[in-house]
Amino acid sequence: MNRFPITLLTLAGLSVGVGLAQTSPITLALVQELVRTVTVNGKTSEALTPAPKSVVPGDLVRQQLTATNTSDRPINRVVLKLPVPEHATYIAVERSDVPGEVRTEFSADGGKTFGLAPLKKTVLITENGQSVHKEVTVPPSEYTTVRWTLNQLPARAQATVGFRMRVD
Repeated sequence: MNRFPITLLTLAGLSVGVGLAQTSPITLALVQELVRTVTVNGKTSEALTPAPKSVVPGDLVRQQLTATNTSDRPINRVVLKLPVPEHATYIAVERSDVPGEVRTEFSADGGKTFGLAPLKKTVLITENGQSVHKEVTVPPSEYTTVRWTLNQLPARAQATVGFRMRVD
């Protein structure tokens, strides 16, 4: 099986937004880790390989984004978006380390629209010889972007969000 570099995502693909009339003293750090299941002395656990040089289709990768408020003031309504890389399939959100309340939303259209899981979409199908619009659930494997909205990021605080994905 051919291995390929894990250039799945760079910081250029990330975005952060803050409430209106505020400048952003937020720094971002992205960490990608290869997730392997290992068994030692009969106990199964996960081994994480930070910044793997390459991956193969089927590998599980954990992607985490840490936002740091470098100012001495809290920042309200911080929005973090993390796209699912082109050659990967979204699996699940990682448990977030976020101070305060956070809203997690998903997109299946490249980040144009967001909603809470499970996402719904309208499709055109044929029933009894007639075309009808029907609302269906979007499978998580079709999610393209994840967005977290933090009510507030305290002064000098960090928030870490992320998800797991399978390499295609």
